[in-house]
Amino acid sequence: MQYRRDRLEFFTGAVSIARVRRTGRWAEYGELIVLFFIHAMGMGMWFVPLSRVLDAYGLQAIRPYAFATSAVAALVSPLFFGGIADRHMSPVRVLRWLAFWTAAAMALATTGIKLGWNRWLVLGLIQLYALITAPTWSISTTIVLGRLSNPTRQFGPVRVSATVGWMVGCWVISLLHADVSVRAGYSGAVVWLVLSLFTLALPSVAPAKSTARLTIRERLGLDALSLLRNRDHRVVFITAALISIPIAAFFPYTPPHLQSLGFQHTSAWMSLGQVTEIFAQFGLAWLLTNLRLKWIFFFGLLFALLRYLCFVVGTPGWLLAGISLHGLAFTLFYVTAPVYLNERVDHAWRARAQALMTLMTTGLGNLIGYLASGAWFDACRTADAVQWRRFWGGLAAVVALVTMYFVCTYRGQRSGRTAAVLPGAGPADDSLSPTATP
Repeated sequence: MQYRRDRLEFFTGAVSIARVRRTGRWAEYGELIVLFFIHAMGMGMWFVPLSRVLDAYGLQAIRPYAFATSAVAALVSPLFFGGIADRHMSPVRVLRWLAFWTAAAMALATTGIKLGWNRWLVLGLIQLYALITAPTWSISTTIVLGRLSNPTRQFGPVRVSATVGWMVGCWVISLLHADVSVRAGYSGAVVWLVLSLFTLALPSVAPAKSTARLTIRERLGLDALSLLRNRDHRVVFITAALISIPIAAFFPYTPPHLQSLGFQHTSAWMSLGQVTEIFAQFGLAWLLTNLRLKWIFFFGLLFALLRYLCFVVGTPGWLLAGISLHGLAFTLFYVTAPVYLNERVDHAWRARAQALMTLMTTGLGNLIGYLASGAWFDACRTADAVQWRRFWGGLAAVVALVTMYFVCTYRGQRSGRTAAVLPGAGPADDSLSPTATP
């Protein structure tokens, strides 16, 4: 009897411990889910309605440059702050202060738009906002990935909360009838302030101490460029930069196209892409453990091409179908890439690796994309109307070329083969799980 009682106590104790661990794990997931949700909500409330807000206040002349400010900022600040988060300060603390000053800068830029300040001063304030906010997403991603026990399986479902946050932000803007109002900017500033306060609830883990003296190159985070010495890393980074060029036209020019077809509340209609994004992210864990990375990336590029081909047709139904494909394209490429870096790059380099991805996409790719798509839009516009088929068709051709580049250059290493030992290099096989097909 005593033996049975001891076994029963041991068993119930083990169950209790397991229950506590599960509860603690889900509580931790809850923190990460809320972090992504608030962060993406603040981003969407500014970025999606920005094009129409500038038009409504007579600032359409600076539209390409306003969107390009985020690209200019991404060339400078992410690597610098990524280096700080890797070496000097907890990523949580870095995010806290960046979110606070982002809220202040967004409110200031919005005030400039509302009061009709000089358009170049307004553009300068938008650039200030962009410089502060540019590193925040890569740092949030580093925080989340660093706290997941199995990022390959867990990141997709957690990342869904960011998609939902972006959608909710768009819906809030439309519910407030702020699609063409400065209320969008002020609302977004409040959300960024909430994000700053929320980081106080997150555990702050200090980076590993190093006694080595840092060079100027290391202090600026430029040593992350050594990751490009690895062939597969280089192809992924370059493809990400190249595909960001045509993709940059999606948010500035899809809302005006919707408006030309008679759609109102365009911010809400744009959130259709996030609906498919949610389904794709829930299925991402299965894809990462059953398919080669090459094919996941390829299908992401393919859906990006199909989206613009739908836009070429130009009818309301096809335009909405193309917007819906955005979620598949975004998830399979841009959500897979951070997981790839987290698994392939050494822990001490991860914040800088994520920052380098931000530099290549939001920075280099989007800078070229916003300016080039602005010039291409002007070339496709007549005195009476915009030649939308020509506009989207040209962008589709660029996506097709980038897809061909990736397919022809990315190799991936099959299991059992050894990659060159490089700074930040991780596993050699072209999968994120031993069960993946070679």
